[in-house]
Amino acid sequence: MGATQTRGGRRGWRRWLAFCASWLPAVAMAFASPSPGTSSALGPPPLRDYVVDAWTTRNGLPHNSLRDIAQTPEGHLWFATWEGAVRYNGIDFTVIGRGTTPALRDNGIGALYVDPAGRLWLSDSRGNLGRLQPDGQWRFWERTADWPQALIHDMAMDDRGRLWLLFENHGMGRLDRDDRFEYFPPPAGIPLPASFPRVAIDAEERIWVGTMDGLVIRQPDGRWERAPARWKLPPGLAWPYRAADGSMWLVAGDGVYRLLGKDVALVKQVPGLGHFTAMLRDRNGDLWLGTENHGLVRIGSHGVERLPAGDVLPNGRIASLLEDAEGNIWIGANGGLFRLRETLFSAITRRGGVSGEYVRAILEDRDGDLWIGGGGGLDRLGADGRIHHVDIVHAESGSDAPSVLSIAQGADGDLWVGTYADGVYRMRDGRLQRRYAQGEGVPSGHVRAIAVDDAGGVWAGTRRGVVKLDADGAHAPTAAGLPQGLITSLASIDGALWIGSVEGAHVLRGDKVERIDLSASGARSVFGFRSVHGDVWIATDRGLYRYRDGRLARVGLEQGLPVDAVFQFVPDRVGNVWVTSNRGVLRIRKDALDTAADGSATPLPNERYTEADGLPSAQANGSSSPSAILRRDGSVWIATAAGVASVDPVRLQRYVDRRPPPTVIERVALDGRDVPFDSRASLPGGKRIGVSYVGLSYVISDRIRYRTRLIGLDHDWVERDRQRTVEYMGLPPGDYVLQVAAAHPGGPWTTDTATWSFTIKPMWWQRTDTRAAAALLLLLVLWALYRYLVHRYRTKNVRLARLVNERTRDLQAQAERLLAADRERAQLLERVRRQAVAYERQAREDALTGLPNRRRFDEILKRDMAVAQRAGHPLCLALIDLDHFKRINDTHSHAVGDAVLREAALVFAAGSRAADLLARLGGEEFALLLPDTSLEEAIAICERMQHAFETHASWAGVDGLRVTFSVGIAQCRFDDTPARLLERADAAMYRAKNQGRNIICVDANPPEARL
Repeated sequence: MGATQTRGGRRGWRRWLAFCASWLPAVAMAFASPSPGTSSALGPPPLRDYVVDAWTTRNGLPHNSLRDIAQTPEGHLWFATWEGAVRYNGIDFTVIGRGTTPALRDNGIGALYVDPAGRLWLSDSRGNLGRLQPDGQWRFWERTADWPQALIHDMAMDDRGRLWLLFENHGMGRLDRDDRFEYFPPPAGIPLPASFPRVAIDAEERIWVGTMDGLVIRQPDGRWERAPARWKLPPGLAWPYRAADGSMWLVAGDGVYRLLGKDVALVKQVPGLGHFTAMLRDRNGDLWLGTENHGLVRIGSHGVERLPAGDVLPNGRIASLLEDAEGNIWIGANGGLFRLRETLFSAITRRGGVSGEYVRAILEDRDGDLWIGGGGGLDRLGADGRIHHVDIVHAESGSDAPSVLSIAQGADGDLWVGTYADGVYRMRDGRLQRRYAQGEGVPSGHVRAIAVDDAGGVWAGTRRGVVKLDADGAHAPTAAGLPQGLITSLASIDGALWIGSVEGAHVLRGDKVERIDLSASGARSVFGFRSVHGDVWIATDRGLYRYRDGRLARVGLEQGLPVDAVFQFVPDRVGNVWVTSNRGVLRIRKDALDTAADGSATPLPNERYTEADGLPSAQANGSSSPSAILRRDGSVWIATAAGVASVDPVRLQRYVDRRPPPTVIERVALDGRDVPFDSRASLPGGKRIGVSYVGLSYVISDRIRYRTRLIGLDHDWVERDRQRTVEYMGLPPGDYVLQVAAAHPGGPWTTDTATWSFTIKPMWWQRTDTRAAAALLLLLVLWALYRYLVHRYRTKNVRLARLVNERTRDLQAQAERLLAADRERAQLLERVRRQAVAYERQAREDALTGLPNRRRFDEILKRDMAVAQRAGHPLCLALIDLDHFKRINDTHSHAVGDAVLREAALVFAAGSRAADLLARLGGEEFALLLPDTSLEEAIAICERMQHAFETHASWAGVDGLRVTFSVGIAQCRFDDTPARLLERADAAMYRAKNQGRNIICVDANPPEARL
């Protein structure tokens, strides 16, 4: 099909129509979505929604200029380069040239062609013509005296099986079926020496040839003509193209023409793009045009669309175009190989108009407009399909582009926008109405969630708990038990406010707070809530939780969820649930998810989608809201680290129900040496047989699954997952048939399997006569050996009995001595072990408080800093010093001071987390190491400890004794050493003491804040 689609139906189009028909149902299904970024129900998606993949010499190509592309019936793609022919199976490029086996006569490939019988032909720069044979070898035709030694530009076969060759700067040649060659020199007045590499043969056996000086036609009677003047083709370059349906097209100047009877009709003019150099009419009827240096053009249901040069495509000629059997568009250019493919997901990135690619929140308002918030501010995607930036800069904010973390729409239609450092904005009709900042009671920074309750009240999640916003400002609720740290999600469900934070999940009903304990499974942070049919699903850093009738059920790694932390849970209208994470988007059937939550032992079936499926980034965003939504048209939209992604679940069936990839065996090796495998092979026994195979698909080739069955050995299929080779060692003699099947993820297996039949010949020792003689000889040897052993046994039996009795007595005595020595050794080892444990504990434990001492702290600090710097995780160190501790010793005695130290250690330990390290460095100085903790979280932890000190009654049993502490906090930098981090924390602590004690000071030069 490859060259057929590239140059028109002239390249074996009858055979290819049947080949493509097997793939068409999987590619030609329509899918509907009126939103920008998704495909139309009546045709292919807009050009902007195609994913472009690129290959160059860095990826295995021998040369970056691709003159031609073809696809052979079994599914391989072939590329013509100046450094050989390249075969591609979706995974590997195999280069075939003068130095390979089999070898070509020249590396400069001019043209590729698949004839009606499915045979691949190629030509080179020296005029050689070759054809790939069924056994994998190449047959080359010997040139006659009149055969030009020049590059064969192009070739085509007529209905009588005659192959026509177009020579560069020469005329044409014809190779008949009986291998006779006839040369036709350029006739006078016909510009064949200025030919362009495009030839087409129509149904009347007229040969159409493109040249730099207009179109020329060879009539069946041998007459050469120029294009008729009545066609009014512009002067200069003109060339033909025959589509798969047999229709004839002409490209001349800046226009595309279609041949209708004896005349042509102008279909489309695309001015300003120079010369068109390649053309393709795809299965949807759209026209693709490659240019000299202006990229790619598509003319179809979406009008004239461009993929300009310099953006994705290089600034060079597009020499060839191909639509493969799966509907991918391949582009051969002077700067590499490119592929355009439809994907499940569509994307809108900065190139599509989003102000910032790092998108955090998306919301569909009541009018159907989509609001997009992120690092670049706020954008609106309107009904016109265009993105408009919304200016929400406030005069007092001090920010040119507030970073948006959350969006919500109030009961009155106003838009509420939460930001990273600029508070909350209230918008109406795209205009700023009011800003809520610190002066109105909103703590600065991190408004990651906004929710509107059933009564129309607006709630905002901040880094210091939740606040309610109204005309008078922001007010913190007085209900006891609410989280006071960073709020990561809010949802109004059935009259209650569900609150997610780094402290877990809470539910506010009126003035009552219910805490939902997720700690049993290790969950700490909650990223989202979703109500589905009375259940509430909670997305956390330890998977999904289902809250039903007051009971929790978890679905995590143990149940088959492929990732730990999940951000959002979006059910669609066709029974799927879309779950976002840092490692792609998961699709799970809702009924399967409920089954897993009910305790099913079966691994949870799911599909994970990444950039290969059209996501602009596999990293979806969490800790912001809403970061994934279901729109009214049924599409799911997701905020990612590189733009907005959308998927129409209606497209899913088309994406999932791809036909299984055709499977081929590419290589058979015997002890590492390649052997032919095109017919039944007879192989010697005792060898290692290796077989390489591949499923010929070019959509997600690296995800294809395989299974094999060796008839004659295996009783059933053997699953190979993504393994593309199988080896057999020491197969017994016999006849075997190897079958290989392939399948796309979640799809059916290939029914037309790749097979290879072979016979293992017996080794000399496996022959029947050899085995019979060996058996007889063995029986004679055994009889003689038996007689010898009986005689030997009788002569030695008496002597052995005597020696046994003597040695038995000696062994019994030795055994008793050894048992006694073993008991003494065990007792000694136990005493040594207990002493070692005691010494180890004393060396790393503070004797007074039982906390880790300075030595243990230094070890853990060095280890945790190395882990944090390598992984890029935050790490904070807090140095704590009890205020006026000497006064306590001098006033109340050292015994009271020691008691205060022990009680302080208990209070500090109660306020720290399981992952934190609390140590006593000496005297009244303590250290708290906080892994995976930002400065804001570290400050919140120390504030809770100060509150615990203030509420602690009767220190050391002394009435009225008040104990406080000063804290210095420093966050680890990527270039810090333990000593430097301690020095910065110590300096911050002394600032706290110098500024009046009982306060918290942060390192004056913290590292740059990161989202």
